[in-house]
Amino acid sequence: MLQRIFNSLPLFALLLFLQSHEAYASKTVLLLDVDGSIGPATQDYIHTGIEHAVAQQAECVILKLNTPGGFDKAMRDIVKDIFNSPLPFITYVAPEGSRAASAGTYILYASHIAAMAPTTNLGAATPVNLDVLGGEQSKPKEQSTLDKKILSDSVAYIKGLAQHRHRNAEWAEKAVKDAASLQSNEALQLNVIDIVAKNIPDLLKQLNGRSVVVQNQVKVLNTEDVKVEVWEPSWRIRFLQVITDPNVAYILLIIGIWGLFFEFVNPGFVLPGVTGTIALLLALYAFQLLPIHYSGLALTITGILFIASELYVPSYGVLGGGGLIAFVIGSILLFDLKGYATPWGLITGMTIATSIFFLLIIGLALKARKKKIVSGEEALIGEMAIVQNDFEGLGWVKVDGELWKARSPLPLKKGQEVKVIKCDGLELIVKP
Repeated sequence: MLQRIFNSLPLFALLLFLQSHEAYASKTVLLLDVDGSIGPATQDYIHTGIEHAVAQQAECVILKLNTPGGFDKAMRDIVKDIFNSPLPFITYVAPEGSRAASAGTYILYASHIAAMAPTTNLGAATPVNLDVLGGEQSKPKEQSTLDKKILSDSVAYIKGLAQHRHRNAEWAEKAVKDAASLQSNEALQLNVIDIVAKNIPDLLKQLNGRSVVVQNQVKVLNTEDVKVEVWEPSWRIRFLQVITDPNVAYILLIIGIWGLFFEFVNPGFVLPGVTGTIALLLALYAFQLLPIHYSGLALTITGILFIASELYVPSYGVLGGGGLIAFVIGSILLFDLKGYATPWGLITGMTIATSIFFLLIIGLALKARKKKIVSGEEALIGEMAIVQNDFEGLGWVKVDGELWKARSPLPLKKGQEVKVIKCDGLELIVKP
């Protein structure tokens, strides 16, 4: 019996080895790819990616990043997701020539491991109030109390991230206060990042065996012979990326108001009303996710309504001019200036388009008013009629092939031409 057990031990050991090797080989690393501005859709993409990695029991999550920056709220939500992740989160600025500017710097500092490809850079993390002429930063002497509060908050935030991850807090403060930037090799020397890697395989090779603290527990990364799974954004996230673009949301708002107004002016067209309703609802959904000033939204809508009112109220251009001013000011104030301002080119284009649209509507309305009425009782006034029989007082006349009862204070003869001067119910008042 014992001899039989000893004989089966090598086979049992082989099976255990094969099973462990299979489990080892089946380990995965989830790769997220963000190339563009940081926004609500980006946060949703990273959040769902981490959830998928946890469900798949991945070894770690790698965020391949190339961004010029983005919205403050979206960036902070991403940082929260990184801190709440039960898996190690590695941010890798790549490919070569990429950058992790502004919001990207905060994400890099928050990650368990920060890596960069050669010839990449990070920094310029100052929370600037972009102006519509090009996003120039205000001079320090001209900084308002609000600007100082925002700057102090951002400095404290990034220094807290640096201290938590044991990275260079002094340079992090410079990145916010002085908009400092660093190239990848310099960042490695100054303890801003942990790794400089040429590509993903090189990054995985350098990650193998590293220890990281994840939710107060030390985890040793095992990235040898792992399978890299690329997490593709869902159709919902792609759709969110489109409509949460501030320019697209702004255009959707204008199209929505145009469509509804055109439907109200011309009931029964249906298509403008349906299109306008859908566009307006999409715009409002996007505004719910984007940092906007509701005063700017109210001014934009009020401006369009004032311009439209010119069609019904003869204000000699007061409503139209005031509406244009309100529309422009509202467009400027629409988005939270901490992260974005509507470009002047788009504001100018939409202002001109809105003006042309409503001038065209007003022109068509005035032209329609000047046209002769062709139906109803009003269309009969001024028409010529032929007397059908001699009468004085009440008789019959023919107008456009139709017989009408007519009344005249003067005697009329058969075949005589008369003019309709008034409609009184089903009777016409005529005169020679």
